[in-house]
Amino acid sequence: MPTTALSGTSTAAKAGARRRRGSSARRDDEAPLIPILARKVREVEAKAQRGKLGPTNRVKFQVIAFLVREERARVKAEAEIPAATRAELLKRLDGVATILAKTAARDTSLIQLLEVDQATSPVARRMRRDWLLESGAELADDELIITDVAPVQAPVVPAALADRQVVPPQIEARREANPFLAPDLALRAPAEAPRRRLDGWELMGPLYKAFEMGAGGGAASMELPPVPEFDRLSPKGLEIMAHQSRFLEAVRAGHRSFLLADEPGLGKTAESVLAASVADAYPLLAVVPNVVKMNWAREVERWTPQRRATVIHGDGDTVDAFADVFIVNYEVLDRHLSWLGSLGLRGMVVDEAHFIKNLTSQRSQNVLALAGRIREQVRDPLMLALTGTPLINDVEDFDAIWRFLGWTNGEKPGPELMAKLDATGLTPADKAFYPEARDAVISLGIVRRKKKDVAADLPDKLIADLPVELDDEFGRSIRAAEQELGQRLAAKYRRIIEARGDTVVLDDIDEDIVRLVAHGELEESKAAGTGADNVFTMVRKIGQAKALLAADYAVQLQRSVGKVVFFAKHIDVMDAAEAHFAAAGLRTVSIRGDQSTPARQQAIDAFNGDPDVAIAVCSLTAAGVGLNMQAASNVVLAELSWTAAEQTQAIDRVHRIGQDEPVTAWRIIAAHTIDTKIAELIDSKQGLAQRALDGDQLDPTSSDSVQLSALMHLLRQALGAF
Repeated sequence: MPTTALSGTSTAAKAGARRRRGSSARRDDEAPLIPILARKVREVEAKAQRGKLGPTNRVKFQVIAFLVREERARVKAEAEIPAATRAELLKRLDGVATILAKTAARDTSLIQLLEVDQATSPVARRMRRDWLLESGAELADDELIITDVAPVQAPVVPAALADRQVVPPQIEARREANPFLAPDLALRAPAEAPRRRLDGWELMGPLYKAFEMGAGGGAASMELPPVPEFDRLSPKGLEIMAHQSRFLEAVRAGHRSFLLADEPGLGKTAESVLAASVADAYPLLAVVPNVVKMNWAREVERWTPQRRATVIHGDGDTVDAFADVFIVNYEVLDRHLSWLGSLGLRGMVVDEAHFIKNLTSQRSQNVLALAGRIREQVRDPLMLALTGTPLINDVEDFDAIWRFLGWTNGEKPGPELMAKLDATGLTPADKAFYPEARDAVISLGIVRRKKKDVAADLPDKLIADLPVELDDEFGRSIRAAEQELGQRLAAKYRRIIEARGDTVVLDDIDEDIVRLVAHGELEESKAAGTGADNVFTMVRKIGQAKALLAADYAVQLQRSVGKVVFFAKHIDVMDAAEAHFAAAGLRTVSIRGDQSTPARQQAIDAFNGDPDVAIAVCSLTAAGVGLNMQAASNVVLAELSWTAAEQTQAIDRVHRIGQDEPVTAWRIIAAHTIDTKIAELIDSKQGLAQRALDGDQLDPTSSDSVQLSALMHLLRQALGAF
């Protein structure tokens, strides 16, 4: 494979001579590459301001750094450049380097990218080549032709987990009954991919950008077959809805990989269970949150009564090895990788697939390793990623899901997607490429339906804010702590401004410095945990202060409307609320993260089926996904979440198929505190999925984290007080 050095004065000087000859389109600029680097570094900076960078922008950061180094060497070495021009060019390169340094200060993991001599990955080399060509450079053949490194298949069981592997007793019995895994005769060795027009382009960044620019592109949902004349799938006494039927017809037509991104409450679990039946994708593995394991087993029994499901607990001592559907939660998957990888799975479902968005987590790596093994063993396995909220912070949250589905490998599109992109006849240099690229990805199997479009008979949903006054000593101490935090941030801001020789001008606040100070405070708060006064401890104290007020409102609400679901984020708030409900003579059930799966399911059944159970007290994190609690139509949110997605998931435990009453979510908000701003930010930051998946025209900055935006608000507020 040809390699290209990205640093070194002699290489830079030679490349510089070629670039000078090819820069006739920019005669007024001795260094046409610099404006390109300036534009690219601003893109990286904007991403970094919204949180840690994804894989594509990390590569972009590295390539910019090396090209700055190379261009600086060229500018210094080239004698034809006048001295004044040389000084100006070096100043501009220093400006790019300064932005890189500020970005690395926000995300210190970027520093290690600069510790190597060159960026040699195919993605980095393509990026470098494309930018140089854009600047008018002439490149040697070995720089133009970039060969991919043959992928190395990672083992399903990494060495660190080898000692943890277990083999349930019945699995041994299954192996003895059939010691040889039947080969899939349809599986063929992959043919060598033909050379395509886009093979040389870096495409992952443009693919993410295509969704980031999704406004006006329409809903991100593939074309589905019409509703069949007869429902041939539902068991006796049950009936699937039209939107579910259309999805299943796509499976019947042979489609096998889907990102099923329907809004929460539209029956994704039932669709998946029936899809496995249509595709005969057994044995099927379902990787799900712990809280919904029992519900998945029930749904298998309900929709496909001819099939057997088994739930994997702990070391799997009770596993039915001859079952059709194996259900495991993320937390225990690591010890079952070995036998699951050799079982001959023909399908895999990942429920709440946004759980795997962090590619560095062991949870994500386990899921992706198993998915890779299934594709090695079976041609066209059924692969389903289910999530109503696929995008939490950034469009690159798609990365892990696309890898799971086999659409990309993280560095480049897979063969099917590459063929679709190639067929457009366009390149990322063409503006028209982006809507075409978005459509190409969607056609691979993104299915996104909104409640208002497919469940017209589903009642309305309303979020109502109830401000409460924290007028006791505890409330006053919270407001004082909030002011103290704002003053501390303002002092940091003033020190930075004064250090660079400026004066603090209230009418001209430097937003870059505001963001830098807020980001530094946020990172310090995360490192400090609950042991210091910071934005997290402050919000927790607000939750504690609101606990009894929220519980008292829930009591009054229950007496007038019946069953109520009460959500809180912290255990002490849940404990205080439950004590208040008991004192009021109300029966409650509790849904928490430390419960066993049977205990949790028993609590849900009691709430839905027992008329004497008045209130379900639920953890926002443990009960915010996968549960059906339609017996209530009123939700009380005692504490606010840090993400709009978490709030939506919680409310949609009630607002889902099966609900026949209008749903109201009552948010208890502490007036005159940061709580009010957090509620406002949650509402304003709903736009990422709506822009990327639904094609809505919304503010593109709405993917900033609520924590960062709240700290920036406190700082601006404090600066305005001087």
